[in-house]
Amino acid sequence: MAQAHGYAALAIGSCLMLLESLHDRKLLFIGGKGGVGKTTVASSIACGLAARGKRVLVASTDPAHSLGHLWRTSLNDTARQLAAVGNGSVDGVELDPRSTVERHLAGVEATMMSLLPERLHSAARSHILRAADAPGSHESAMLERVAETVENAQGVYDTVLFDTAPTGHTTRLLSLPDRLEGWTEQLLRSRDRSERYAATMQSIVTGRNSRNPESDLRKTLHRRKSRFATMRAMITDAEVCGFVTVTLAERMPLAECLDLIEDLRGLRIPIAGVVINRRSPRGESALLDARHRLETDAIEASKLLRTEAPLVEIPLLADDLTGEDAILRVAARL
Repeated sequence: MAQAHGYAALAIGSCLMLLESLHDRKLLFIGGKGGVGKTTVASSIACGLAARGKRVLVASTDPAHSLGHLWRTSLNDTARQLAAVGNGSVDGVELDPRSTVERHLAGVEATMMSLLPERLHSAARSHILRAADAPGSHESAMLERVAETVENAQGVYDTVLFDTAPTGHTTRLLSLPDRLEGWTEQLLRSRDRSERYAATMQSIVTGRNSRNPESDLRKTLHRRKSRFATMRAMITDAEVCGFVTVTLAERMPLAECLDLIEDLRGLRIPIAGVVINRRSPRGESALLDARHRLETDAIEASKLLRTEAPLVEIPLLADDLTGEDAILRVAARL
């Protein structure tokens, strides 16, 4: 029993530390296994920060998009205010990978049409249509939209908080900046070689050097490379970024939470907190007391207590956890 009391004290003390840990970070990710309550926790953290005077943007990257449902409102790819809390505010946006892919490919198509002879336009368009459903296209488009959101938030919001897709999608997304920056660098080098060759041929044929080093394509590639480099620097900086994992006090979610933490450490992304959601309360009934003991055993059997980040428990609540009032009640427990 002494061990359980010590664990309870740890959870309560860490509860007071979580918002302090997140207070000065400009970029937050909330993630975990599907169905553990990530969206509720993300919105509650946003409200907790807003109560401290922060202007917070909550951006959903989950294709299922439960953010609007949670707030009982309609959201889309344009940010809108969800709540004014104290001297702060919470805005929300649901990032749409499909529209991001379509917008990106429309730009690629316009650039290709300007570069290619008309006889190749039809083949180029067919290639672009196939690219829209190519493996990884949605993830790379979503990463670009995430980076664009962070970029556009500068000076408008104090904190951008991403409510992420289930674990596997999130780790793939956060592993992309390194790979896409390198891929873009290769494209730029290929473009350099192509432009040098074209300029040489033009000089041989006409005697003039008409090389244009700042083509539209080059500008686009440089912009993407800069975005990915900035994103990579931000997500690995513990003073700027933090990842809060959400789990339940059950063996499978706890195991997946630990795997996620290890993956994030491998990506050098700082862990800012761990939230154990829907914790069974004690003293309410024999059934809930038994559940609480089982959950405590599962937590103590895992290695989660060795995590240095603040660990917070949110109890199982009887309320319908939708709407601003419910979210604020959860935020009061952080």
